[in-house]
Amino acid sequence: MIKELGITFLTTVRDVAPIVVLIAVFQIFIIKKSIPHLKNVVFGVVLVVFGLTFFLMGLEQALFPLGELMAQQLSDPAFLAKNYSGSLTDWKAYYWVYIFAALIGFSTTIAEPSLLAVAVKANEVSGGTIGTFYLRFVVALGVAFALVIGTYRIVVGGSLANYIMIGYVVVVIQTILVKKDLVALAYDSGGVTTSTVTVPIVAALGLGLASVVPGRNPALDGFGLIALASVFPMITVLGYAQMTDLLKYINKLKK
Repeated sequence: MIKELGITFLTTVRDVAPIVVLIAVFQIFIIKKSIPHLKNVVFGVVLVVFGLTFFLMGLEQALFPLGELMAQQLSDPAFLAKNYSGSLTDWKAYYWVYIFAALIGFSTTIAEPSLLAVAVKANEVSGGTIGTFYLRFVVALGVAFALVIGTYRIVVGGSLANYIMIGYVVVVIQTILVKKDLVALAYDSGGVTTSTVTVPIVAALGLGLASVVPGRNPALDGFGLIALASVFPMITVLGYAQMTDLLKYINKLKK
């Protein structure tokens, strides 16, 4: 593990170095000003390198194995037979997989730092109109629903392209109907969900499930959950905006 830690550290330094060099070159030679608070910046870069090193090690040692292990255990024929009386080839036999996928999708999205950053900025820009918690909650619901659909697709088979196209058709229709000031936020909310916390677990879940379900190929069927997890949050955020507008319209009619 110490050897792997050293290799990961050197790899992280290699990956971060071009960013640091690029910013330094622009600051010194293009903008032609000294870097403000240089000591703090250098200390921050050191923290980033060490933080990414330990984070990547954590992914490799914990999150990836756990995601695959849970998918394999919940899809094990002995477990399925114990909890479902019908045929094990029936998609309903995997209902615990769908429940776990929904819960893990919701919880990892709530914990996603990228989403929190977007939610905080949206709250500041809107003057408090867009609640930080409500935005994160709605996006997390979208990811939960996406993983249920995605794991269902892995179990029953089917073209990922069809699911993605249907999702984007819904997004386009909602974009036409919803207020324009929330469209960009909804699109960004879909993008930030697939980040540091969510991606490793979701990817491991898909690969683990595809490796256990009969007739599935991990290389062909194991991927795609992340793509769905970026589409459905857009649908839920736009849907939330539409429901809010509808409730305002109803209250206006009552008055």
